[in-house]
Order: sequence, then C-alpha cells, then structure tokens
Amino acid sequence: MGERFGYYIMNAVLLLFLCSKFGISDDLAGWIYAVFYFLIYVLSLPGGMVADKLQNFKGTIMMGLVVMAAGYIILSVPVFGGNPGAVPTWVLVLTCVALVLIAAGNGLFKGNLQAIVGQMYDNYEAEAAKKGPEELAIAKSRRDSGFQIFYVFINIGGVIAPFVAPLLRSAMLKLDGFIYNADLPRLCHGFLQGTNTAEDMQNLNALAQSSIIDGSQVGDLAAFCTSYLESFNTGVHYSFIASALAMIASFLIFVATRKVLPNPIKKVKAAAASKDEVAADAKEIKQRMFALFAVLGVAIFFWFSFHQNGQSLSVFARDFCETDAIAPEIWQCINPFFVIVLTPIIMIVFGALAKKGKEISTPWKIALGMFVAACAYLFLIGISVANGYPSGEEFKGLAETAKVAMKAGPWVLIVTYFFLTVAELFISPLGLSFVSKIAPQHLQGICQGLWLCATAIGNLFIALGVTMLNSFPHQWQCWAVFAGFCLISMGVMLAMLKWLERVTK
Repeated sequence: MGERFGYYIMNAVLLLFLCSKFGISDDLAGWIYAVFYFLIYVLSLPGGMVADKLQNFKGTIMMGLVVMAAGYIILSVPVFGGNPGAVPTWVLVLTCVALVLIAAGNGLFKGNLQAIVGQMYDNYEAEAAKKGPEELAIAKSRRDSGFQIFYVFINIGGVIAPFVAPLLRSAMLKLDGFIYNADLPRLCHGFLQGTNTAEDMQNLNALAQSSIIDGSQVGDLAAFCTSYLESFNTGVHYSFIASALAMIASFLIFVATRKVLPNPIKKVKAAAASKDEVAADAKEIKQRMFALFAVLGVAIFFWFSFHQNGQSLSVFARDFCETDAIAPEIWQCINPFFVIVLTPIIMIVFGALAKKGKEISTPWKIALGMFVAACAYLFLIGISVANGYPSGEEFKGLAETAKVAMKAGPWVLIVTYFFLTVAELFISPLGLSFVSKIAPQHLQGICQGLWLCATAIGNLFIALGVTMLNSFPHQWQCWAVFAGFCLISMGVMLAMLKWLERVTK
C-alpha cells in the first residue's frame, strides 16, 4: 500500500510535471514517462533472479524500499538551476537519474512481494491436500480471492495519492498569490522561449490576469511567467516527500512483520527420481512455461491500453475536460477507488458461481477483461465523434472560448475509468494468481518477474497514445487503435482457452 502511494503520486503527475517544469512537448514527456514505466516493470525480472539466487526474498524487498526512497528524496528537492522558465539540461538528467533509482528499487520489491503472497497459498494448499481432494479444491478456489484482496489494499494508497501533488501545488500557488490553471505552464514556457503564437499570447494575457488572487494588474509578463512556473512546480516537488515517507513506513512495517511471512523457496531434499519421472516433469514445466508466455503476450496489449491513464488520458483530462474545480491529476484516484469498491462485488459474483458449479476459469476471466477494456475506448470513440474533437495539437491552437465550449464534463472520465477498472480486476490480480499457479516452484520469483516484464513491454509503447492523440486528424482514431488491440487480444485468448484451462488444472 505504501509503495502504491508513491507510485500513484508519480502516475498522476509525472507527464504533466515534466511538461510544466521543463517546457518540453507532450510527446517527449510521454516517452520519458514510458521508459520510466518500462524500467519499473522490466527490472522486476532481474529483481526476481536476485531473490531466487540469494534465497532471500525478504532482504531483497527491504533493499528495494530503501532504493525507492532515495529516488523520491532526490525528486523532492526543487532544483531549477537558474531561471524556472529555462531549466538547464542537467536538471532534467538529475530527474531521470532519480526515476531510474525508483525503477530499480521497484524491480527489487514488486515481483518478490507478489511471490510471497503466492507462497502463502502454496503452503495453504499443501496442508489442505493432506485432508483430501475436497479440501484441496476449496483451498485452490481461494487463491484468486487472495490476490484480489491483496490488490484492494495496495489500491488504498492509490486513492489517497493523486490528491497530494495538486493540493500542495495549489497551496504553494495560493501562498504566492496565484490561482491554478492547467494551461498556464505551457503558455508561460512558450512566452519565455519566444515560441507562442498570436492566439497563444491572447490566451496567456487573459489567463494571467484571471490567475492573480487579489485581481491586481499583470505588469511585467516575463516576471509573472517566471514566478508562476517556480511556484507551480515547487509544490509538485514537495509532494515527493510524501512518497519518500511512505517508503520508510513500508520498510518499518515489513521489518516488524517479516517473521510471519513465508519464504517462497524452500530447499527440500528430494528422493532420487527415475528417468521417466524426470522427463515427465520437464515436459510439464515446458507446457507451463508455454502457457505463461501465451498469456504474457495478451497482457502486453492490455497494459499498453490500460496505462494510458498516465498518458493520453491525462492529456485528455487536461485539455478536453472541465478541470477548473478538480485538477486533472486528481482524476487518477477514480481507478483505485473503483478497485476498492468493485472488488468485493466481483468476488461475491465469482464465489456464487463457484458454489453453483459454474466457476469461470482464470483464462476466461482474462478474455472477458479484454472485452471490457475495449468498451472503455468504444465509449471514448462515441464521445469524440459526438463532440467533433480534432487532434490535440489543433485543439491547443483554438481560442480559449472555443476550447471551453467543446470540453466534456468530468463524468466522461468517470465512465472511462469504470470500464478500465473492471477490466483491470479481471486481468491484473487474476494474472498474478495465474502466474503463481503455473510457475514451477524453483522459478517463482523469475515467473512473477516475467509477468511484470510483459507489463513493461506494454508500458514502453504507451507514449504512442499521446503521439496519436496529438497527431491523428480526428481524436476518435486514437481511441479506435486501443479498442482494436483489446478486441484482437480477447479473440486470441478465446482461441487458446481450452489449452490454457487444461494446463492450469
């Protein structure tokens, strides 16, 4: 929960913060974000290998928390290197170093913690097997529920986190006599760098005047832009102090409770096996790994579509939705809020079906999740067509009055995140459960790392969402790409369904 708290602060603000601090384009900020999120997940594979090799999952997890805290502490220092409107390149490099530290710490932490959760159920099932097949069947049915409960609690941190940065930023702005406006950082950077168009200058003059709390006249526009950018971004920097404190709290909690947690790998002296038994085991392991890689392929496309919440959906919230009352970053809390609210409902439905002998297999649930994710983007296609949304770049060039008239209500974001969260609940915790079921005992850390690597590959390409949103002639074309990927992935999953169900029995 503590790690997710820091993650969701980052998830909510990173892309928009990079744009507001360094004055870089949405596309460049999107690629920095994408590489960071790629590293967060891909480094879970070497993190799992380290824990498997050292036979020390708990020590690896604690080291990961320490490294993440160091990264957040670096980010919390408001370094500008001179003029806030022209931050030098070395500050951007320092920011990227901090992001790499956070990603490396996450790699040591994330997959190994999931492996420990899986081992809790391995031990539980082993004890149930001694009591008979009926007890074993009941025990196995509870693994999915266990990972769903795990998923609920880590998302509690995600509900709180998106409020931190916007509240601190608004407080900092108010302290300096300013009012928050999402468009001003881009316009301020454009003015200081001399790249604003005539339409941009009109918008800047109007917004600058309306952003002074006491209503006094803006005399020196350059001084206003410099002061506004420094105040705006300093508040975001301070939000990362909360992330560092969350890592420290997580570390202390883990140290206090680690003795009651199992060790995912236990060395057991096995009796000598015959050649036939060795061959059978090797064949079973090969089939399990093939099944794992098949599901990982589908997961790549889900995460590519789902993690648009920090990319194209953040830009959509900033530019195309009414966010005067609620900052665009805060809308990130909708997803973890729905995770907490909807998980018990989904667990009750699945539990009722299991009692009636109509249990839905994990591969079936994943296929259904891909369909629900497609529904989110089909909904956005309808909104974009109905409102006649152009490309993001064309929209930015419109007069402020024209943009306000075209903006959608916040309910659009709520409906979109509802669909995406339901899809997530069918795929992410159940995917973790699937991996824990199918992973060979001696490869648990590595297999959990492979699941996160699939997430990483999907994350590497998420920046394409911002590029498509800003460059495609019509916005609906961007959402159509994501809907298409989700529907194709659902079809592939259904085609493999019987084979996957057979392997996981």
